[in-house]
Amino acid sequence: MTKPDDLLPIGLEDALPARAATITRAMRDVLKAMDSHGYDRVRPPLIEFEHSLAGRMEGVATRRMVRFTDPESLRTLALRADMTVQVGRIAATGLADAPRPLRLCYAGDVALLKADQLDPARQRLQMGAELIGSDNVAAAIEAVTVALDALEAAGVTGLSVDLTLPDLVDTLAEDALPLADDKREAVRRELDMKDVGALKAAGGDAYLPLLYATGPFDEAIEKLAALDAGGVLASRIAALREVAGALGDRVRLTLDPSERHGFEYQSWFGFTVHASGARGALGRGGTYAIKGSDEAATGFSLYMEPLLEVLGTDNGEARRTVFLPAGHDRELAARLRGEGWRTVAANAESDDAKGLGCTHVFEGGEPKPL
Repeated sequence: MTKPDDLLPIGLEDALPARAATITRAMRDVLKAMDSHGYDRVRPPLIEFEHSLAGRMEGVATRRMVRFTDPESLRTLALRADMTVQVGRIAATGLADAPRPLRLCYAGDVALLKADQLDPARQRLQMGAELIGSDNVAAAIEAVTVALDALEAAGVTGLSVDLTLPDLVDTLAEDALPLADDKREAVRRELDMKDVGALKAAGGDAYLPLLYATGPFDEAIEKLAALDAGGVLASRIAALREVAGALGDRVRLTLDPSERHGFEYQSWFGFTVHASGARGALGRGGTYAIKGSDEAATGFSLYMEPLLEVLGTDNGEARRTVFLPAGHDRELAARLRGEGWRTVAANAESDDAKGLGCTHVFEGGEPKPL
């Protein structure tokens, strides 16, 4: 019987066996793919000083973190809301003297004080990889490639990639399309929202053409090149073409140069990965700088919840599980497990093999199908 205290807070849920098994397998496959590209796994702590978490990346909002006071130091602690920040700290401290570029990967839970409307989850499993010490075109290509390899290794198909230029407004506002500092944030926001009227009201009339330089990559990049005021975007456009060329026909490729959602701290390059069957993005990445050390980096993060929408939690195939009756031969049972079988041992004479989810029963020294 469920009691009121048994209910979980809004945005939190249990992962029951089928879902937990899928999560474990997907995480293992993703990390294995990252490892195959030379990325070493790190495991930062779940809790850190709030100031440290907020001080390594631009755009990290402490108001989204679950915070509390450390009884030892009396300083404010926070549950991590993004593991990328922690990897930046590790690179700037414990691995400051490691050869560059430094390749690190991770997987772990993050927590949010309050979820957003698009994603109600307040605890999320985040996986990712960071290339520390490089943010050039080669690094951008590597980040996108590793992200795709990781998702495909987990069994995801129907992938698409949307490219963006997170610093587009700032780049144009300096000279090509002058814009006062106090208007830039509003123009960035309305471009992201694709709101023509609000963009005009914010003083961004000159930026309206950017709203139409979106869509399939080949078409959108030509529109962006035609709009490039004074060639200030020439190097970025060339870089995007190079990334697209490296991906070839592997995925459906689109461009939305003014997209800002999810790119709070990225610099000149960003990308979002989608898959058919998933309502939200499976991951995001791009180039950025680690605050404090000002070291350049390129990386990406993947999230399990939309990944599970694609993979599901039941592949319809029962795992080979053999029922071991009371008094079974333990050495033979150990051998079966060594051969890849799951075993379920009887604890009472009334235990039912089929009811316990077994596919075989151990008889005559070998498994026999039920």
